[in-house]
Amino acid sequence: MLTLKQDHSELVVLSVLAIGPSYGYAISKDIAARSDGHFKLSPSGMYPLLTKLEKNGLVTTGWEEVKAAGADPDSTGRRRKWYTLSDKGHKQLTKRIEHHRQVQSILDGFVMPSNQSAPESELANG
Repeated sequence: MLTLKQDHSELVVLSVLAIGPSYGYAISKDIAARSDGHFKLSPSGMYPLLTKLEKNGLVTTGWEEVKAAGADPDSTGRRRKWYTLSDKGHKQLTKRIEHHRQVQSILDGFVMPSNQSAPESELANG
């Protein structure tokens, strides 16, 4: 499993929300699934990030009451907070994607293609 840095976490969460509204647990499950389990965002990382995104106007929120199957219709259920990407969030995501692609392009200039190898003398000194 790889650890996401804060900037990467924001990019990943905004990308998940670009697909449609979701709630914290579902976002973390989607991140794990889409990365084949390589990225995981724990609740201790997820919820402060979602709070920050909300405070910065990148996401909007709403509440839903969730009841267990077969629950008494008159009983109250637990509340689930839903997150939706705002217009400002869409713009921020576009900027983050552009920045990511620029950095990736620069890094690719330092990485040799996999079908080429460095001379052995360079490997021994490097």
